[in-house]
Amino acid sequence: MSDKAFCTPAASPSAPDKNGADDHLPETISVAGATQLARLHAQGAQIYQCAADANGNLQWVLREPIAALFDEAGNTVGRHYGGPRWELDDGSLLVGKAIAREPAPHAHDIPLVKLEAKAERTTGALASATFIQRIATRGGQPTQPCQRAGDLLSVAYAADYVFLAYP
Repeated sequence: MSDKAFCTPAASPSAPDKNGADDHLPETISVAGATQLARLHAQGAQIYQCAADANGNLQWVLREPIAALFDEAGNTVGRHYGGPRWELDDGSLLVGKAIAREPAPHAHDIPLVKLEAKAERTTGALASATFIQRIATRGGQPTQPCQRAGDLLSVAYAADYVFLAYP
């Protein structure tokens, strides 16, 4: 499979502008001057575990995401999982570290996030990515109380991940 089969190039009419952001992204999530390598849609779940905080109050704590990644034609091209990591069928494997967060427009949606990206493999279309944006989030936040330590909760979510690099 060619890299272009699942990467939405920056010049695509449906893609965000050159810096990976559309007009509605907060400045803290934007990556000025970067080139978009791909924009992939994720559909999956945020997995939470019930745990006590320092005061003994129970709360949901994110354990890991698990999601399939889709290109704009709807083809499954990879997966997103704990680390956080993004692994594509072309061999790309990135690990991210969150460096900025913004609340989503709706309380039940997980936040928008900007992450530094590091390639764990030097092959594939995303090998040169330096940043990842999680945007257009839908769902993913727990809406029920945490009642017993150790309980797990799976909350459906969707988001778009934009992979960016500096020229």
